[in-house]
Amino acid sequence: MERDIYAKLNSWKLLKDRKPLILQGARQVGKTYLLKEFGKKEYEDFAYFNFEEEPRLADFFKGSLAPDKIIATLSLFLGKKIVPEKTLVFFDEIQAAPNALNSLKYFCEDAPQYHIVAAGSLLGVALESTKSFPVGKVNFLQIHPMTFFEFLNAIGKSDLRKYLEDIISPEPIENIFHEECCELLKRYYFIGGMPAVVAKYVENSDWDELRRVQKEILASYILDFSKHAAKSEAIRIMAIWDSMPRQLAQESKKFKYSLIKRTARARDYEEAVQWIYRAGLINLSRQVSTAKIPFKSYTGEGNFKAYLFDTGLLCALVDLRPQIIIDGDKIFSEFKGSLAENFVAQELRAGDSQELYYWSEEQVAEIEFLLEGKSGIYPLEVKSGFSRKKQSLLRYQKKFHPKLLLRTGLLNLKKNGEILNCPLYLISRIANFI
Repeated sequence: MERDIYAKLNSWKLLKDRKPLILQGARQVGKTYLLKEFGKKEYEDFAYFNFEEEPRLADFFKGSLAPDKIIATLSLFLGKKIVPEKTLVFFDEIQAAPNALNSLKYFCEDAPQYHIVAAGSLLGVALESTKSFPVGKVNFLQIHPMTFFEFLNAIGKSDLRKYLEDIISPEPIENIFHEECCELLKRYYFIGGMPAVVAKYVENSDWDELRRVQKEILASYILDFSKHAAKSEAIRIMAIWDSMPRQLAQESKKFKYSLIKRTARARDYEEAVQWIYRAGLINLSRQVSTAKIPFKSYTGEGNFKAYLFDTGLLCALVDLRPQIIIDGDKIFSEFKGSLAENFVAQELRAGDSQELYYWSEEQVAEIEFLLEGKSGIYPLEVKSGFSRKKQSLLRYQKKFHPKLLLRTGLLNLKKNGEILNCPLYLISRIANFI
């Protein structure tokens, strides 16, 4: 399946100061498939090494980590020569071999002529615990679940995607296309962006089969908790994971440790939250006290929201039935509108938003996301349906005087005075209308 990040891989290949590349992302978002396709299509040869499938490979990285020695050994193992500039070397599941991870430093410093890429499950967790990992000696790319636009490509709607991408002014979209996009968005909510699930939908549109694949993916994450975390930490991670539906069913969506269990305290669970975040399974949005740059300087003490990294898996986690897709627009308001907010968080993160932030006045007003533009900070309010309410936006406007107020929901694209309404399916393009 086509992925937008492929263009970034080609850009990396052409960098004059190219370093070994680490591709990060949650399990089963398509890291291995993407890098294999990249190696086969863009290089004369491709050398693949999987440290989980072949544990003996780790022995090649014991002792000296000199690149020439490693390349000679790997060439002998493959039975063919690894040629500088012409062979892409792919270290998969590299977290299973810490010395191989550390060797990337020496490929950067002493052998930049070799094109090296690496990926692995829970690589974010592994990097956090690898104290000797050389900062600044690798390039990073992050891959997320397929976006709504990538989903359109996958289901044969690339012309519709191009039509949406060509919109440059906030004028209403032709109603026939607006309605089609809303209908497809309903399906995307349920399917999500995991490549295996999207492929299953393209294959036969069997909703029960889609849910089976989603449940298998969720089960693999649970196995990771016990396999890759200490027992006491795994118990906390599982408790947080089980609490996610309750967290997102709240009106405010603010993460509450008491929803894990009544006596839960932040100091006991915050490391487990970070573990799930580094594993790529949740997106965190942090509360800011004021609308100033940099946001990180104004984050509240421990106040944050946690969204599941894939809306389709969230539907599976809460056992939302497929029938909801044909039941009008009910899917947009079900689960207290959580799917809309989760979807926006997912799209913003896939669009290179390194961090997410929100603003809130307790029990008075809340702005779900703050976007940093070239000429200021813009508040984005998320509506799950056709609501035109804007009390929170007006409250924010009175305090911070932004140049434009942003709202997303099912209403058509339109700029009405100081308010820009961007439909949910077009949220990845909202920066173009600011």
